[in-house]
Amino acid sequence: MRAYEFDTKHKATFFRSNDHWLRGREITLETYDKEYQAAPLQMKDTTIGSEIRDPNQKFIYLYDFNKNWSFLVELINVSKEENPRLIYPATIRAEGIAPSQYGTKGLLGEKFADVEEKYDLSQVADGFGSEGEEAEEADDLGLGGEAADEGTEEV
Repeated sequence: MRAYEFDTKHKATFFRSNDHWLRGREITLETYDKEYQAAPLQMKDTTIGSEIRDPNQKFIYLYDFNKNWSFLVELINVSKEENPRLIYPATIRAEGIAPSQYGTKGLLGEKFADVEEKYDLSQVADGFGSEGEEAEEADDLGLGGEAADEGTEEV
């Protein structure tokens, strides 16, 4: 949750998963009021190591059942030696900007600069135009401004 800058105030559960991200045995924070196909394991009694079945083991982590945040977690490396500079558990690799837990995050700042540099967000991608381009195209086709707005609808 630290990697995403989320708090830990909500209910959560893990599922052991396979290469197709299908849910397997559940590992819960507590037993919830729902039907289980098999009795869930409890997080407090279950180590992550006991649930690793293959070298690329996958887990699905569900957090905040109202918002239904789903995280796909994959084991990428096992090392017997600890790095004294890390505090465990540790996030080894993160990419992009994490979503905001309770709303919107500002896209300005150091994180945005890193993403902009990596993905070159300054270039317009195919299929994306500039603001006001629709109205100009409609005028060129002789449709006028009203026809250009016809297909858009505010929600």
